Amino acid sequence: MVDICCIGHITLDRIIVPGTETSLNGGTSYYFTHAIRRMGDVDYKLITSLAEKDMAVVDEMRRKGVDVSVIPSKNTVFFENRYGENRNNRTQRVLATADPFTVESLNGVDARFIHLGSLLADDFSVDVISSLKGRGIISVDAQGFLRYVDGETVKPCDWKDKLSIFPMIDILKINEHEIEPLTGYKNPRDAGRKLAELGVKEVVITLGSYGSLIYAEGKFYEIQPYKPNILVDATGCGDTYAAGYLYMRSKGAKYRDCGKFASAMSTLKLERIGAFKDRKEDILRIIGVGL
Repeated sequence: MVDICCIGHITLDRIIVPGTETSLNGGTSYYFTHAIRRMGDVDYKLITSLAEKDMAVVDEMRRKGVDVSVIPSKNTVFFENRYGENRNNRTQRVLATADPFTVESLNGVDARFIHLGSLLADDFSVDVISSLKGRGIISVDAQGFLRYVDGETVKPCDWKDKLSIFPMIDILKINEHEIEPLTGYKNPRDAGRKLAELGVKEVVITLGSYGSLIYAEGKFYEIQPYKPNILVDATGCGDTYAAGYLYMRSKGAKYRDCGKFASAMSTLKLERIGAFKDRKEDILRIIGVGL
């Protein structure tokens, strides 16, 4: 049994910010994997799905020591992410989609923490999540469950079967834009309480430049943001936060310490194009913990 297993599609990403256009790989599983592997002391596995012609990204991960299992797909997900001057604002187009994960394709998954990195609403069905329950602590990123593709346009949608799924989720990560669609509340604290009432055991709410909020065991933990030296690329910051949070949870850290570590990790990610490239020592330096 590994410590952490992430399941999700790797994507082809085109990132457009004012004055710059970059093509690179992405997706929850990609950013999560690169962040986790930099920690060095965690037993980790990635399960992903992409087209055979795009396997170079998996080959590169394996050369770096990542344990990757690939489920074949006709296509690889292709996202275009366009940012304005305010990096908290993003618009997306989807130029191709991959096959959803199935119960059969995930037979044998076994980990202490299982993180589902959804990109689109049909990535993980109720049956798939139900089949994983009991095999590990289930962590879910909500973003993909709240959007679908209409032509090339990403559009918001309600999370189908969410009332059935919430009780299966141990850790749910959402952001400031997902609070109201999921719960009907605008206030993060009200949203956290509501999700707990609906069965989620641990709610992690990222709030962009305003930090993050954790609700667990009936208590809130406010996590202040760390100011980046420069704002370069916000793509994958939420996934990097999730990686840092689950890494610390796998080490038995307290909720507040998990949030602080994850917040510092995502701050470092903001300062560079692409996936997380720093070290654990850099994260601890930002937090102010002595080595």
